[in-house]
Amino acid sequence: MKKNIVKYLYGIAVTLVVGVSACTDYLDKAPESVIAPEDAFKNFRNFQGFVERMYHLNPDLAKHYWVSSFNWGEDEVITIGNGEYLMGHSIDRGNYRNHIGKGDCFLDRNWSAGGDRFAKSIWGGGWHGIRTANLGLKAIEDGLLIDATQEQRDFIEGQLYFLRGWFYFQITQYWGGMPYVETVLPSDQPLRLPRESYRENALKMAADFQKAAELLPVNWDNTSTGSVTYGNNELRANKIWAMAMMGKTYLYAASPLMAGKTTNALQDGSYDVELAKLAADALGEVLALVESGQTQYELATFDKYSNLFYTNDQGWRMPGEKEAIIRSPTYGADSYWRQMNSYQYQKISEGDGIVLAPAANYVNYFGMASGLPLDHPDTDFDPEYPWKNRDPRFYKNFVYDGVKVITNATDSLSKEHQYAHLYTNGNYIDPQIGSRTGYLNYKFIPLTANKFDSGIGYSHGSHLHLSWMRLADVYLMYAEAAAQGYGGANGKSPKFSKTAVEAINTIRARAGVGEVHSSLTGSLSTFMKELIRERAVELSFEGHRFNDLRRWRLLTVYPYNIKTRQLFDRAEPLNKDVDPRENRVVGWDEEIIITRNLIERHYWLPIKTSDVSMYEGFGQNPGW
Repeated sequence: MKKNIVKYLYGIAVTLVVGVSACTDYLDKAPESVIAPEDAFKNFRNFQGFVERMYHLNPDLAKHYWVSSFNWGEDEVITIGNGEYLMGHSIDRGNYRNHIGKGDCFLDRNWSAGGDRFAKSIWGGGWHGIRTANLGLKAIEDGLLIDATQEQRDFIEGQLYFLRGWFYFQITQYWGGMPYVETVLPSDQPLRLPRESYRENALKMAADFQKAAELLPVNWDNTSTGSVTYGNNELRANKIWAMAMMGKTYLYAASPLMAGKTTNALQDGSYDVELAKLAADALGEVLALVESGQTQYELATFDKYSNLFYTNDQGWRMPGEKEAIIRSPTYGADSYWRQMNSYQYQKISEGDGIVLAPAANYVNYFGMASGLPLDHPDTDFDPEYPWKNRDPRFYKNFVYDGVKVITNATDSLSKEHQYAHLYTNGNYIDPQIGSRTGYLNYKFIPLTANKFDSGIGYSHGSHLHLSWMRLADVYLMYAEAAAQGYGGANGKSPKFSKTAVEAINTIRARAGVGEVHSSLTGSLSTFMKELIRERAVELSFEGHRFNDLRRWRLLTVYPYNIKTRQLFDRAEPLNKDVDPRENRVVGWDEEIIITRNLIERHYWLPIKTSDVSMYEGFGQNPGW
C-alpha cells in the first residue's frame, strides 16, 4: 500500500448555539494533524471525524456576513447608501461578476473548512468537499476502514455519496453543468475533464443520492451507531435528506432552464416530463413516509411558525422545529445581531443603517384568508381596507401601516416612532434608513426587537437560522413535479396518495388559509401561476426565489422583473384604539421603483476568468 501522507481534517467542536455537540465525539487527534491514511480511516470514530468536517463547508445562508444579502428575486428592496455594497444591489443591476471574490457574498470568496461564517463559499468549499468525498470513497474501496461494523461502514459511505451529490447540486444550480469528478484526481496533474450538461450532472447527482438513501438510516437515533450521539444527530445526512435531494435534483433538471427549453414555466411543454415524474416519485416517497409517521419530521403547527426561522428566550435553541430537514451548522453565537437589526427602521434599531424591506409587488402575492389571490374576480380584497382578511401568513411576515411596533415608548423618539407610519409620506418611509416600499419584513424578528423594548440579544438567546430545506418545501416541490409529470393539478405520483393541488392545500391548512380555488386548477398554466404564488408566500425571504425564477425562466419576464412601492394615504388620522387592519386608506396604488433589465445571460452566473482559462474544455457560461 502506498504510504501517501494525507492531511486529515477532523470534525471541530460545535458551539452551544448549534445545539449539537456530537462532532466532538469523533475527535481523538488534534485538528490539522498529518497522519498516514491507514490511521485516518482505520475505524468509524476516525473516519466519521473526517466526514464531519465536510458539513462545515456549508455557508450559513442568513448569517454569512454582518448583514447578509441572499434574497435576489423580485422579493427584497435594499436601502440605498450603506446597503449598496450588498450582492442584492449587484443582481438588480445585472452585475453578476461582482460575486467573484466578494467578501460579503457566500458564492465565491476566500474560504476555510475550519473558518467562521465569513469563510464559507459554495464554489471553493464545494469543490473541496467533492474532492474530500472522493478521498473517503477511495479509502473505503482500498479497504482502509478495518475496525467497523457493517452499519458503520454503510453510514460512512452513505454520507460520502450524499455530500458529493450535495456539493455538486450547490455548484451547478448557479453555474450549470460541470465536470463530474468521481475519482481522486492526482494533485500533480491538471484537470482536463470537459463540462457536462446540467442533465448529465443531475443524473449522476441523483445516482449519488440514491446510493446514499440505500445506505443511510431514516433516523440515526434509532440505530446502534447513532445511539452513541443520541439526540445530537439532526445535522447528519440521513435517508430523508438523500431522497428529498434526489427529488429536488430531478425537479431542477426537469425545469425549463435546466431542460434547455426556450419557453417558461407558465407555458405548456416547458418541462421534461419524464424527469418531472422521477422528481414526483422521489418526493412523494418522502411524504408518504412522513405522513405515515415513519420519520422524525412533521409540519410545525402555526403557533410555532416563527420557530422555523428564529428562536428567542429558548436558550439559543436552533430554529427549525421538526419541519427542518437539511440545515448547516451555526458558526457563531453573535451572528444574529446585525442581520436581525437590518429588518427594522434604523431609528428604532441598533443596526448599520441598512434595511432589507419586502417589495410591495411581492407582498401582494400574499392573498386573502379565503385562499384567493388579490386580483381574482371573486376576491374579497378591499383597497380601502387592504390589511383585512389577508392570508394569516401576511401577519406573521410583515409590519404594515399603523402596527404598534414599540411597547415601551417613554421618550420623545420612541413615542414618535411607536407606530409604523408607512403611508406615502410617513416617517418610516426613507430610502436610506427606512422602508422604500411601504412594508417591513418581520418574518425573522419579534416586534420587540427594537432598541426601546430590547427584545433580542444575548440575554434573550436570540438565534436566527434558516434551513436549506424544510418539509413545506418538499410538499411544494412535489406539487410542481406531480403537476408537470402526471397531468396537472389533479396529477399524483403512484408513490403518494395526494394530488398536486392537495399537497398545496396541506400547506395552506396549516396556516388556516382556504384551499386553491377550482377556477385555478383547470389548466396546467393557470395552476402553475398559483403554485408559483404559493411558493412565494410560504418560502418567502428564505433564499429560494432567485433560483426559482431562474429555473422557471421567469427572471426576465414581467412582472417578475420589477420591484414596487405601495402608495396610499390614511383616510383619517391613525386610530390607535382599533386593530390596524380596521384603518381605512385612500389612493391605493403601486409605483415601480426598480426594473431589472436582465437578459438571457443572466440566467447563469459567470465563472471567474482564471478558472475558465485553465483549459479549453472548461468554458465560460454563455454571454459572459
